[in-house]
Amino acid sequence: MKQKSGERTLLASVLLSSPGPLVIGIALFFGRSSTQLADFIRRTSELVAIIVSWIVFRTVHKSDDFDALRKDKLERTANSCVGIAMCLSGGAMIFIAIFSPNTGKGNVIPGLVIAILGVITNSWFWLRYRKLNHEKPDAILSAQSRLYRAKSLVDACVVIALAFVTVAPGTPASLYVDLCGSIVVALYLIMSGITTIRGKHNDKYGNS
Repeated sequence: MKQKSGERTLLASVLLSSPGPLVIGIALFFGRSSTQLADFIRRTSELVAIIVSWIVFRTVHKSDDFDALRKDKLERTANSCVGIAMCLSGGAMIFIAIFSPNTGKGNVIPGLVIAILGVITNSWFWLRYRKLNHEKPDAILSAQSRLYRAKSLVDACVVIALAFVTVAPGTPASLYVDLCGSIVVALYLIMSGITTIRGKHNDKYGNS
């Protein structure tokens, strides 16, 4: 039963995370905030990570006698692919944040709305994954709990940055906050990617 709950929660994560990159991507046609661009790449990377986690979770829990070595290999391979993608995205974001021209930012309202909804939704998923992992420790659920905790914090940073750009567009202060916001997202991606690549499976017994 707990495995079904975990799988349903992962599927819900995939479904609710899917519109984010699409909406932010469309918004980029109307606004050129570096934080918004960083947020688009971040959400896309996270969506890929969640999809991979869902597929691996379904695969390793198909039967109670699933080969332990194969399970370990699948989880490590998934973690490595996701971690590398996140590190590359973070590196690209730092480059864009530093070298992108300080042109008009345009309309960042869609990105701001998505970020606010993200704080609410991701906080709920964080608590949900934390509860599931507490009831029955699982490496994938533990990783998802940490991921959503970080997603909530980063969304809060994005809200602050984009709100500042909305309230004071074109000012030196808004450009500085926007730049700092994109760097925060980039550092988050890199740090999360390194942690994921290390992929210590004793995380299933850890706290999230």
